[in-house]
Amino acid sequence: MLPEPIKKFVEVFAKLPGIGPRQATRLAYHVANQGKSSVAEIAGAVSGLGNLNACSQCFLTTQNGAVCDICSNPQRRKDLIAVVEKETDLISLEKTKKFPGRYLVLGDLKKDGVLNELQKMRLRTINGAEEVILALSPTTYGDINSAIISQELKDRAGKLTRLARGIPTGGEIEFADEETLGSALDHRS
Repeated sequence: MLPEPIKKFVEVFAKLPGIGPRQATRLAYHVANQGKSSVAEIAGAVSGLGNLNACSQCFLTTQNGAVCDICSNPQRRKDLIAVVEKETDLISLEKTKKFPGRYLVLGDLKKDGVLNELQKMRLRTINGAEEVILALSPTTYGDINSAIISQELKDRAGKLTRLARGIPTGGEIEFADEETLGSALDHRS
């Protein structure tokens, strides 16, 4: 019943977070009905994502080359590191304008429930930091992984802290407002 290009679009886009088959079908028809120039513009935007890479220091997705703008900024503290799960968590923390350090983006913690080998390898890049803030969402996975990360880093960081619980348990960092995140940073323990 559905044309093959619509089926393929739905198959691909239904895998994205927050989009199921019904939403993907609506999107497919919306895009198709916008005309060929809109389809080409959207295709170009999606294609451009293939030109991104990960920062060699913090693993934030970037297009600038080997090192992102945050890691290459000499004003940022090298001895203060916030460990985050997702790029969107980093963006949310940056919006508070209260964090002068650098980041380490682990990647999705929900795939296996605990740290995978790539995430452990990324953690090994931390050595000799004055403070490492475990800025993981206060969920079951976030709490479990914070405990595991604390064990991994206990001999490689002067101080390990977590964000204060200004963020509700079960909440996601990327959806918290700047004031809540700023308060959580200020009152971390």
